[in-house]
Amino acid sequence: MKRTLTPKLLAHVTKGKRVIELEADALRTVQRRLDEHFARAVEAMREVIQTGHKIIVTGIGKSGTIGAKIASTLSSTGASSVVLDAVNASHGDLGMVSAGDLILILSYSGETEEVARLIPSLKRIGTRIVALTGNPKSALAREAEIHLDVQVPREACPLNLAPTSSSTAMLAVGDALAMVLLEARGFKKEDFATFHPGGALGRNLLLKVEDIMRTREQMAILTGLATVNEALDLIARKRAGAVAVTDKQGRLRGIYTHGDFTRGYQGDVYIGRARLADVMIPNPITVRVDKLAVEVLNLFEAHRIGDLIVVDRRNHPVGLVDAQDLAKVKLL
Repeated sequence: MKRTLTPKLLAHVTKGKRVIELEADALRTVQRRLDEHFARAVEAMREVIQTGHKIIVTGIGKSGTIGAKIASTLSSTGASSVVLDAVNASHGDLGMVSAGDLILILSYSGETEEVARLIPSLKRIGTRIVALTGNPKSALAREAEIHLDVQVPREACPLNLAPTSSSTAMLAVGDALAMVLLEARGFKKEDFATFHPGGALGRNLLLKVEDIMRTREQMAILTGLATVNEALDLIARKRAGAVAVTDKQGRLRGIYTHGDFTRGYQGDVYIGRARLADVMIPNPITVRVDKLAVEVLNLFEAHRIGDLIVVDRRNHPVGLVDAQDLAKVKLL
């Protein structure tokens, strides 16, 4: 049963929804404002990465925190990016900045003192400057090569003081830059896996079907002329759940599973004498040996099958994936 909230608890929920709605409104406002400046920012970032330079992200306070996340997202998608501490920049950290780099500066007011002090040095070094501010008339907006306006109607803070809607807007625009840049650079799943080799994400993206399948030597393979009894004997010896049925040239023609036998035996106690060509499931679902392992999981889920035959380019069976194998390789 759904628990009835007390007026006090209900007020908390209502106010929480109000905060999210204010931030959602802010995002819609910023979304409508995206224009040619956004497109130019993406192109500038693409040019910088293609020429072997890097993107440097900086900001103060909450803007700095959001900037660090944006830099992390850029790096994880193959766009070389680092965080510059705006306070320490004037005390040696500017050494990480090189001519040709792009500086992404986050400052909602656009008048942050620590950031303002950086501008002359950045221009002397020869960097490109993209600024995210909520004030198009600010000093930072005027000095930047490209300015992105992330002004929001109000903060979600009831006092309209704590950075909430504004920081959310900066994060969203940063994500938009990173994702559009990713597409513009032709970044693919395999590239993503290169930068995420650890954990389930990297494993799922890097594993190929050949890495998780049972080899041909472990499979039960017979021609369509073999009997069901012969198939059951081979299935038992190979400890497999199915037999791959081939033609004389070794091309896959069908599959016959232990489950098929169980169902068939209920209607015909002499099914063991039948030829596989007469009782097999023709043209079974298969997967190519050179495909990514995650495609195996998709096929099992889509077709609700227990055994998946792996084939080569000539449609010769070269392996088998049993649904029970997925847990062993931690693909699930």
